[in-house]
Amino acid sequence: MVIVHFRQFKGVFAVKGERMKRAALLSVILLSSCGAQVRTGLDNIGEYKELFCGKRIGIITNQTGCNREGRHIVDVFRDMKGVTITAIFSPEHGLYGVREAGEKIDSQTEKESGLAVYILYGKTLKPTPEMLKDMDVLIFDIQDIGARFYTYISTMSLAMEAAAEHKKCFVVLDRPNPINGVQVGGNILKKEFAGFIGLHPIATRHGMTVGELAKMFNEEGRLVNGVKAELVVVPMKGWQRHLWYDQTGLSFIKPSPNMPNLETAMVYPGLCLLEGTNVSEGRGTDMLFRQFGAPWIDSEKLAARLDKLNLAGLRFEARSFTPVDSKYKGQKCHGVKVTVTKRDLIEPFWSGVQIVNAIYQMYPNSFEWNSEHFDRLCGTSAIREAIVKGIPLETLKERWQADVESFMRIRAKYLIY
Repeated sequence: MVIVHFRQFKGVFAVKGERMKRAALLSVILLSSCGAQVRTGLDNIGEYKELFCGKRIGIITNQTGCNREGRHIVDVFRDMKGVTITAIFSPEHGLYGVREAGEKIDSQTEKESGLAVYILYGKTLKPTPEMLKDMDVLIFDIQDIGARFYTYISTMSLAMEAAAEHKKCFVVLDRPNPINGVQVGGNILKKEFAGFIGLHPIATRHGMTVGELAKMFNEEGRLVNGVKAELVVVPMKGWQRHLWYDQTGLSFIKPSPNMPNLETAMVYPGLCLLEGTNVSEGRGTDMLFRQFGAPWIDSEKLAARLDKLNLAGLRFEARSFTPVDSKYKGQKCHGVKVTVTKRDLIEPFWSGVQIVNAIYQMYPNSFEWNSEHFDRLCGTSAIREAIVKGIPLETLKERWQADVESFMRIRAKYLIY
């Protein structure tokens, strides 16, 4: 069921006009009729008031930080007695989630409240002592997407590190992994390829919630110099690991401009690898990560080749498109559209690797790498090197299996649900 999302009638995310109020009412009706039971950490903060009462708090959030009733976290905490909000922090894409990937944003003042909004992307990735000086508790509430290189979990890790260094309590309000918490796939990031698009040695599709990841980063000594935060995870209620986001009864609020729906999130852990090549990943179209191509590709031949790979749960259809920005702006690209046929079977990262390999083998003279970016997305240079050398990819997958099994053993210690 698609649920209409709405914003709080007052405060940071104010809505005006009878039409939008009617839409808000419709959202409440749909939420109550769907019968779902999942409540996010934000929905459960009433049971943790002692953490916040009499405290000065900072909130790391964006447009996704809403409760089941559509109220934004800033409004929720503003109405909590004995709590003072001293600052807001936002990740990549900004507080309202409208800035494009990689766009640098300066810190600002939130118009409605007059609160400072610190941007944890670009010049400053980690909260500074000056930003933290007037607070006792730092709260993280952002919807993740379930892939290692989606930068919100890096923001969480660095903020938790800052909280540990400056003796601030760090609270994670947990949210679902939208592509479920059972399936894990891909390789494990190698230390030498760590960066903001992948800080820690976890699988590409990690199958964890942000709360579970926070516990792992904290307890496994993954923060700088092994510091440990005073960490509290406010858990969800009603979430089960096998659930996809559309089974939770929660409204899907797109976490970033190019992550409009669950279908995109399903393929993102693999199709994002195209960002590290000269093949358009669909940026500048309404089908980012669900279609890809280039002016020099034969759509029919590529679709036929990819279908012969029998990639689990995926189907490919010849498609042409013209990006309005990014790679090949204004140029007609030929490629394929990806359709998920059986989402419980897909292996997005493994499929992404094979897709890149197929295009490279078909067009070795036209295909180009952005080697540094591709390797950081993969967390290793071994995948690119194997493709260039023609090493069977199955051999490569076997090599990383031991690392994945080790990750699974560590991961098991921190699963909450």
